[in-house]
Amino acid sequence: MTLKSLRTCLMMCSLSFVLQPLHAQQTPDAAKPAEHDGQHDFDFEIGRWKTHLSRLQHPLTGSRSWVEYDGTTVVRKLWNGRANLVELEVTGPAGRIEGLSLRLYNPTARQWSLNFGSSSGGILTQPTIGEFRNGRGEFYDQEKFNDRTILVRFVISEITANSCHFEQAFSDDGGHTWEVNWIATDTRVTDTGVNEESAQANSESSQASLAAADRDGAHDFDYEIGHWDIPLQRLVDRLANSHTWVKFDGTSVTRKVWNGRSQIEEFEADSPSGHIEGLTLRLYNPETHQWRLYWANSKVGVLDPPQIGQFKDGVGAFYAQDTWKGKMVIVRFLWTKTTTNQPHFEQSFSDDGGKTWEVNWITDQTRVPDKSDNAR
Repeated sequence: MTLKSLRTCLMMCSLSFVLQPLHAQQTPDAAKPAEHDGQHDFDFEIGRWKTHLSRLQHPLTGSRSWVEYDGTTVVRKLWNGRANLVELEVTGPAGRIEGLSLRLYNPTARQWSLNFGSSSGGILTQPTIGEFRNGRGEFYDQEKFNDRTILVRFVISEITANSCHFEQAFSDDGGHTWEVNWIATDTRVTDTGVNEESAQANSESSQASLAAADRDGAHDFDYEIGHWDIPLQRLVDRLANSHTWVKFDGTSVTRKVWNGRSQIEEFEADSPSGHIEGLTLRLYNPETHQWRLYWANSKVGVLDPPQIGQFKDGVGAFYAQDTWKGKMVIVRFLWTKTTTNQPHFEQSFSDDGGKTWEVNWITDQTRVPDKSDNAR
């Protein structure tokens, strides 16, 4: 199964626009209905679910042949509910699907950004963007399918306390007609809760079974699992000959995903200049033996371009191209001292193609003892 077809299990992407009616006379602010704040629209899905999937084998060909899958979906809160992580595992005659969706809420746009990745590729697709209205979530995308540009529609409906319904559909005529090609029905599992203790136990079991395998980099970030105190320093201005630093006091929690083959880290820090709340999703590509590090800030709910790289001789180096003040820069992440209880992290910018680097973010972590990974 391709990453694109796997991705559509959980999401599609586009923008939804709300057209406000024009009135001959302006309505007083006190009479206007409050704009819906959708940051908790996915709360209904927090928990563990039994999932049944039906997938049309050959969309937009007149096919009527479907493949069935059964498995589980687990949804966990992040950022106290302003984001969530979905883990999906199902099997069927066509094989096994193992994927995740990182959902981030943009408080300014009041929309959700859904980012999907599979365990086989370690790459997130472009985000799908949409929202809920009247208890129904709709998300759209425009993408290539069989070398043609189509629209993709993803709908979440029939939401109750213990069930929900998902449908994906394709349109090759600009949305005039739609063909449903993916159907998922989730039923809540009530005899077990989602807790980090059980997830950690499963992860440890998987770790033991993989201990004899040759090292391929899939567990290079295992040192990060747990709770940390993170005092950090941030350069006030970048690439401006600044020598003024702002100090933050922070904490982080890193948990395993996919039995240790991926991670999610939640981060908070405070300083006189303000509060930072973010997360990092780390995905490993078993084919390239490289990691992709995706960062998001809770203020905007959008993922930055991923840092891509790997560990060599105990040093993790990860790079991405980005812009700073309208100018192209290269961003470098460096991890060192990873075999100690005080790992060191630095972020640097280069505006000369990597010839010189300016460090602008430094953290020296200290592991917090005697805490389990069940905190939220």
